[in-house]
Amino acid sequence: MEEPRLFASTPTMTVEEVKKFLAEHDPGTYTLVDVRQPVEYEEVHIPGARLVPLPELMDAVPDLERAKPTILYCSVGGRSRVAAQLLMGQGFERVFNMAGGIFSWEGLEAVGPQELNMDLVRGDESPEEMLALAYGMEDGLQHFYDTARAKTLNAKIADLMATLAQVEERHKAKLQQMYTGLHPDSTGRGGFATDLETGIMEGGFRIDEFMTQNQSLMDDGEKVLEMAIMLESQALDLYLRFADKMHVEATRELLFAIAREEKGHLALLGRLYDEIA
Repeated sequence: MEEPRLFASTPTMTVEEVKKFLAEHDPGTYTLVDVRQPVEYEEVHIPGARLVPLPELMDAVPDLERAKPTILYCSVGGRSRVAAQLLMGQGFERVFNMAGGIFSWEGLEAVGPQELNMDLVRGDESPEEMLALAYGMEDGLQHFYDTARAKTLNAKIADLMATLAQVEERHKAKLQQMYTGLHPDSTGRGGFATDLETGIMEGGFRIDEFMTQNQSLMDDGEKVLEMAIMLESQALDLYLRFADKMHVEATRELLFAIAREEKGHLALLGRLYDEIA
């Protein structure tokens, strides 16, 4: 049976092509749209995806940037194929449907509703305020790894936790470097003094609650790295959702830069995982 003409010329990307595209392009240079329903998005979504359910897509057109490549996905590819056709009809020239949808996705994943932890930002933060928030969450995750290292009796796990803590220390140093770029005369890390509540780490998790919930995983190196990858995936997703909410362009660009750093961390964790898996 001939395919309906509505779908005949829809540009598509395979899951592997989308993964390669996301790995090779900086956050902020493209738009990734999840056209499923909120409950589906909450269960699992690609980090950084913007939730725009298909029935609401036409109302969201003014908020989408026509000049950027737009990748759409749903559960298996049907709704996103319709969405791609709708956007093409609105003059979007670089629109792609991810064939197979999220059910075929084997890559980084995030969970939770689109509004998860969005109360941490107002939307009008200065770059300095955002750096302080990011630094506080990085510091919280480093504290988590240091605490977990002190509790384990497994020497190999302790070494792994020390490595993960060092990764966070390097990320904090990068954030300090970004701050110094804004304030060349600043010294030390005093510029990161913030009223952010202590105990919150990357991804918006509370250290004490996360430690209690995941204590059983702390003596399995593979599970520890899976947990670390999950945390960094949630952090990447959160920073990109922050960027979507942000009204200050300089802060949006800073969030995209932080997201690029998160992608680098995820690549490093992936290599560590490959070494022990």
